[in-house]
Amino acid sequence: MRPDLRWAFALFFAASAAHAQVAPTDPDWREVEAPPAPTFSVEGLIALDAPRSGLRFGVAPSTISIGADGIVRYVVVATGPSGAVNAMYEGIRCRTGEYKTYARHNPGSGWVIAKDPQWLSLQAAPAPRHALAIARNAACVGHGAAPSADRIARDLRSPITRFDQPQ
Repeated sequence: MRPDLRWAFALFFAASAAHAQVAPTDPDWREVEAPPAPTFSVEGLIALDAPRSGLRFGVAPSTISIGADGIVRYVVVATGPSGAVNAMYEGIRCRTGEYKTYARHNPGSGWVIAKDPQWLSLQAAPAPRHALAIARNAACVGHGAAPSADRIARDLRSPITRFDQPQ
């Protein structure tokens, strides 16, 4: 490998490690009750890049919201090689680098609410690549949520991984 490429890789990995550091938790923070899982359409999904996955992922743009608690919530649709479609209603807490699955949608039976959903780290394996892509490319700016749902949808359409860039 050429020396100049080694420096570029070193800088990239250093920036990635710095981005992975989580902000201290706020002891006074409380999650508001998540709104019910929204209706969604598989038409007009914003495609996500999920490398090394046999599934295709897309976010339903009309479902993106930012709660008063700072949680970015959305519906992500997973399509398998056979055409099978499943969806998840998820949330990302940018401040702590965590995600949660509130409900799963099964064709024919509708939404199934998760029993006692827990916040899980986006940095720990096996964190879903799609949630990490949503957080890094659109939902989170530094340790906070992006300024609006429209901004998140726009940034998902033109992904550029951001490392604490001001808006």
